[in-house]
Amino acid sequence: MPELHPDQFQAKIGYQFRNLQFLIEALTHSSFAQESAGRPRDNEQMEFLGDAVLTFVVSIALADAFPDWEEGKLTRARAHLVAAPHLFVVAKSLGVGQHLRLGRGEEKTGGRDKPALLVNALEAIVAALYRDGGIDAARDFITRFIVPQDMAAATGELFSIDYKSALQEHLQAERTPPAEYRVVEESGPEHQKTFTVEALAGDNLVAQGRGASKKAAEQEAARLILEKLGRANEKHE
Repeated sequence: MPELHPDQFQAKIGYQFRNLQFLIEALTHSSFAQESAGRPRDNEQMEFLGDAVLTFVVSIALADAFPDWEEGKLTRARAHLVAAPHLFVVAKSLGVGQHLRLGRGEEKTGGRDKPALLVNALEAIVAALYRDGGIDAARDFITRFIVPQDMAAATGELFSIDYKSALQEHLQAERTPPAEYRVVEESGPEHQKTFTVEALAGDNLVAQGRGASKKAAEQEAARLILEKLGRANEKHE
């Protein structure tokens, strides 16, 4: 089991914790806590708090950057920035997985690359920063690593999530074959067709997505598969 090196991670994010226990807790998965003497605290409560802090800070950042946007548009942009596919990419870029404290079972099954574990840990890190340095510390981290540096230039990105890539990342981490997509229906006039695509992934997970193009329908099918996987993960936690 790799040893935790909090100094390396603190250097990576440019923040020195006054109370290092907050960071250690944020990087402790429940599987490690269950196998350890004295049952150290795991990161589940930190994840809960971090999710709320992240949503709050991202909401402020978006409202400040786009004062003329209506609520619906702001909500969609926020949904992208706090969604698992985006947070997974951020967590991977920060090397969160290599710093996690995992139990033997999670270690053997590739827990350091599992999207759900990395996203949960990233949210817990936001909470750890908030606990240690208040809202300013959390905001500095979020604006550096999670929110685009140039909001105006990133408007296209704010409304598109590559669900197919996110699903592929998840399946690779689980050592599962890639998802398969097939068109099962085309309807409507030639100039305004609607495509229905069926996606098959993992342990007989099936979903159908619809869209004005095959690509859009595939993305919707992948999104629905990810939703099912998220609910499955919640049941097993």
